[in-house]
Amino acid sequence: MKQIVQTRTEVAILSEMNHDVRIVRLGTPGHPARHPPANVRLWMGDSIGHWEGASLVVETTNFHEQEQLHGFLLKSPDARVTERFTRVAKGQILYEVEMDDPATYAVPWRAQIPFNADPGPIYEFACHEGNYALTDILAGARRADARAAAGSGASRP
Repeated sequence: MKQIVQTRTEVAILSEMNHDVRIVRLGTPGHPARHPPANVRLWMGDSIGHWEGASLVVETTNFHEQEQLHGFLLKSPDARVTERFTRVAKGQILYEVEMDDPATYAVPWRAQIPFNADPGPIYEFACHEGNYALTDILAGARRADARAAAGSGASRP
């Protein structure tokens, strides 16, 4: 799930997964946003955007060398990712991405995914690897149900 908020000079994209917030700089009229020098490397890269008709076009470069896998993208620090966000219907945005990274892929590749509106709130992301508490709680409840069915009187509240 994503939440997208736009101001005059930025677009913020909040992802429920890992609670990442991307800030896409739009610049101002007559002063488009520019990427920093190539030696400035950011964890999720540097994202700048502009409007082409109804599409927000976002170009991301300057990825940090220690973040080669982010989301579903395997990439080198010098990758160039171009994304398009286009509202195609009420409650739906068509997301298109192009990965141009000669160090990782023989040719640029593209993908598209529809983003559909979700009525629910964005929740805090939490990992549950190794969390056996729920399994133990359910096992205890099943034992209590079995005891109650056998007539011992112990049951769940």
